[in-house]
Amino acid sequence: MAHDVSPTARTLTVLELIQNRPGITAEQLGDKLGVSERAARRYVAILREAEIPIESVRGPYGGYRVGRGLRLPPLMFSTTEALGLVMAVLEGPRGADDPVESALGKIIRVLPESIARTTDAVRKVSARAADPGIRTPEPAITAALVAASTERRRIVIDYSLRPDRVTPMDVDPWAVVVRRGRWYLLCWSHAKEAQRVLRVDKVQGVEETGGEFCTPDDLDPLAVVEEHLAMGWQYPIDIVIDAPIDQVRHRIAPSMGRLEAISDEQTRLVASTSEPLWYIGKLAELDAPFRILGSPEMQEASRDLGRRLLEASNSA
Repeated sequence: MAHDVSPTARTLTVLELIQNRPGITAEQLGDKLGVSERAARRYVAILREAEIPIESVRGPYGGYRVGRGLRLPPLMFSTTEALGLVMAVLEGPRGADDPVESALGKIIRVLPESIARTTDAVRKVSARAADPGIRTPEPAITAALVAASTERRRIVIDYSLRPDRVTPMDVDPWAVVVRRGRWYLLCWSHAKEAQRVLRVDKVQGVEETGGEFCTPDDLDPLAVVEEHLAMGWQYPIDIVIDAPIDQVRHRIAPSMGRLEAISDEQTRLVASTSEPLWYIGKLAELDAPFRILGSPEMQEASRDLGRRLLEASNSA
């Protein structure tokens, strides 16, 4: 423990250690705190003066433990512990009235302000329903990224492009976004002079540079990440839908592509996909006519789906 930690913080740490390890000795407490055994006993005495029932048992199997009648102290989480809790809770899909969501909100409200700000930032920028096979990032790395984001601090990250290649990147961390259980860093890359969406589980290290940054006005981190993930796939998509854009938005998720208003009655959908048949199946759910411009792969997938549906109707 750092030498500049206050006596109050050390005393609360002693209580936490005794709660977590019943039977811990004064010598072990001193080792954990980086103080003498005598100083550790003094912190125990302070807890007893505060009417916290700390019992001691003599002998080779003795030590300190918390007795009955203890009133719960304030929640004591580190930033990494608190964010780890949030990460675990965000794994599963929940509705607005879910009791876990309500409980998480209560925990965040009683955390110290600096830790609560970090954890709540992630909780607000998340999309539910985890994808299969996702890899949860390291909580300490994630905590460092979220802290840099909320405090607008420029950083250098070590990013794993491949298992055998880690590259340093100088970035402004705009936001950490959780989408379907996968964690992304939305940032500005100074080397590329461009916006980037990176996977948090591929970040190997975080170092502050001392610089500061400002996020773009009216930034919607989740919407930006959703749109980014819809682009860059193998087959380009250009669709004209005979419906106003406000109506189409209710049917087309941001991850499906970028919507552009052509007129009051028509909308353009620009995207890309590696699975044309899957994509055309999602478009078939629209309750409006649409036309595929170019993209022979999408056109062939549309014909293939049509044949399947016709065969299904004639099978009886």
